[in-house]
Amino acid sequence: MSQSKFDVVTGGAGFIGSHLVRALLSRGRAVRVVDDFSSGKEENLQGLAEQHPGRFSLERADIRNSSAMLELLQGAEHVYHQAAMTSVAQSVEDPHRCHQVNAGGTLKVLEAARRGGAGKVVMASTTAVYGDDPELPKRETMLPSPISPYAAGKLAAEGYGQVYSRLYGLPVVALRYFNVYGPRQDPQSEYAAVIPKFISRMAAGSSPVIFGDGEQSRDFVFVEDVVRANLLAARSEVSGLALNVASGATCNLKQIVALLNEILGADLQPIFEQARAGDIKHSSADTSKARLAIGFQAQVTFKEGLSRAVAFYREAASGSPAASGRSS
Repeated sequence: MSQSKFDVVTGGAGFIGSHLVRALLSRGRAVRVVDDFSSGKEENLQGLAEQHPGRFSLERADIRNSSAMLELLQGAEHVYHQAAMTSVAQSVEDPHRCHQVNAGGTLKVLEAARRGGAGKVVMASTTAVYGDDPELPKRETMLPSPISPYAAGKLAAEGYGQVYSRLYGLPVVALRYFNVYGPRQDPQSEYAAVIPKFISRMAAGSSPVIFGDGEQSRDFVFVEDVVRANLLAARSEVSGLALNVASGATCNLKQIVALLNEILGADLQPIFEQARAGDIKHSSADTSKARLAIGFQAQVTFKEGLSRAVAFYREAASGSPAASGRSS
């Protein structure tokens, strides 16, 4: 990478990370992706080296490797820390590894950013830190109540971010993502989110499977809005904060099926199965703090976002090269 100023995106080959990488490149930034490909995919970054010569590089490295992080983050202007074990179920199966990655790995990224002179770290956190507290909407002032190793590790990572901001003067902002959806979200994973699973089944003419009564609701936010929140946080003067990143509106699973039927021109009825233990019934976000702190407000409506996701998966199923190359 020839440019002296560059940004680092850890987990840049993943779903959200790859959208962020493309957005940064489209804005003329030089970007170094750091990913160990435990869940990220090289195809998510296909063609970027050729499209942006001298401004894109890809480094295979584990965030738990201190020496690698010190080398790769040296001189970075902004660090967008997206790398994590993202599956709650996997974290329950292997809490030790989850802690090593989500808490320990974040600590090593923060230390490398501090020693490398980074101007800002924007780190991905999660709505899961709120746990199953029934109070809605979720506000950043609420007492965290994690109920999984994944949530506990993310909360610990937030704590380290606040320490590095206040003790060492490294500007850090944590973004608590709610239910992110959009193109390049893997529908085939055992731990895939509900929207890509619904789309992949319904686009193939099969009924979607709903665990429970379908009334469970979530605050879904399109990946393009999440990317914008990251860019706003990096440019802002704020530090030491955790901010909700969501649409501020909710939709339940039955409503998602109805919208997808409308978009697809189908009439597929869901198959209802027994509710899964530990599933939270409702989740919604108060996004006023993010609006005041960094000027973030979601712009993509849920129906528009679903339509764009459906178009992507249809193109991917047909083998269209546009699917892998579409930018945020």
